[in-house]
Amino acid sequence: MARIESYPPGSFCWAELATHDLTAAKKLYGELFGWSAVDNPIPGGGVYTMFRIDGNDVAAAHAHRPDLRPHWGVYFSVTSADETAAKVEPLGGKLIEPPFDVMDVGRMAVIQDPQGSTISIWQAKKHIGATHGGLLGRVMWPELHTPDPAGAAAFYTGLFGWRTHPASGVESAQYVEWINGETHFAGMMPMRGPEWQGLPPHWMIYITVADCDERAAKAKGLGAEVCVPPTDVPNVGRFAVISDAQGATFSMIQMTARGQAA
Repeated sequence: MARIESYPPGSFCWAELATHDLTAAKKLYGELFGWSAVDNPIPGGGVYTMFRIDGNDVAAAHAHRPDLRPHWGVYFSVTSADETAAKVEPLGGKLIEPPFDVMDVGRMAVIQDPQGSTISIWQAKKHIGATHGGLLGRVMWPELHTPDPAGAAAFYTGLFGWRTHPASGVESAQYVEWINGETHFAGMMPMRGPEWQGLPPHWMIYITVADCDERAAKAKGLGAEVCVPPTDVPNVGRFAVISDAQGATFSMIQMTARGQAA
């Protein structure tokens, strides 16, 4: 089983589910993706649940305030949380939570981009983020949904040094890929059209599966909603968008051989 040992700065390194029903979340994601769940006590009360495959960390979950929307949050690795956080406001973003230590495992901050999407930055100490590098049950390809692709591109390239594909014409592109170093690792979807009405800007994760149609049907049987039915993406794979019973949305994707190689 492939194991991830480190992340270059600017990489997607961790995903974290904020949910209203931790017990239900452990059942759904465990049955869908084969994740085991290990509860770790949080100082002051509550638990932080680590999802794992074969002993490798995949993602995490924790109980969320009942007045806030359940969601999957994304983390990106940085060399210094303090130095990266200092760039946020000059670039037009907002520091939701300034840098703070998470015991001895890392240092982080929570950031809102100028369009309203939220991310976390992670300076690893004992915990690098996800270590599961297998083909299935892996959280990958974070995708930004935003009404202002050009503004988002300016913010994130300034913050992390990312590049975009296409390199220009981002505002009119149907889809944009984020590039960190030489790695195409994430995407950006412009929020154009009535289907986006009422939805706030946000990041969405993809989770790899062997059979998208079968897993989507299973998700529905477990009480989740299939928001976008299994759909082909040429030369990439077949995906579906799912909302769990608490309202946290994610995508699952069955990669083609070419998509895996990419």
